Amino acid sequence: MSEIAVSPQAFLTMLHDGGVSIEAIAAHLDALDHQGRLDALFAMRRADQRALYEKAAAAPPIDVSFFSTTGPVTHHGKNSLPVPTVFRRFAKVFAAADGGRLFGFNEGVLRPYIGPGYFVAYSTAGKPEWQARGGVVVDYFQVPDGPVPAGWPGVVPNSKGLQVLVYHHTRDFMRRVSAQVSIGAAYKEERAMGQFFVLCKEPGR
Repeated sequence: MSEIAVSPQAFLTMLHDGGVSIEAIAAHLDALDHQGRLDALFAMRRADQRALYEKAAAAPPIDVSFFSTTGPVTHHGKNSLPVPTVFRRFAKVFAAADGGRLFGFNEGVLRPYIGPGYFVAYSTAGKPEWQARGGVVVDYFQVPDGPVPAGWPGVVPNSKGLQVLVYHHTRDFMRRVSAQVSIGAAYKEERAMGQFFVLCKEPGR
């Protein structure tokens, strides 16, 4: 594979080129190995993530099976919040639940302080305004109401402790980017926060 093919800068340039389609971006990411994808995605800044989210409006629809069909699947992420890089990197862990839903939580260096940030993810089908934002919503208004996989942290409502500052009354709307990559936009209540995050799932999942 050529050097330019794995260059994070080449990927960032594609995001801001109006002539580059989401299909071309997906093909670029799919051609990389897992570390190459992470390198490209983690080089993104807020403007890059916004550009990717906007391009991803034209991507094939995403559904809950993208994130997990059975047991836990880890999706490595980076958000656009104005904090040091070590705090911007995290992971969302998803597992299939009943009723076409997913249960999940957030993993990262801040989890011991702000909690696991549990959520329920589900399709936005039937809600046109939500569908326009993305095919799947990661809903922090809800936490798992059934069993979670062994080894997961205890379920804590997002109205408790320091979680209230990060997750309470928040929803993330997800769009597909490529076979392994998705992009989300954060909303507080029904207000767009202007913050985004990118996720890359573990290879082979």
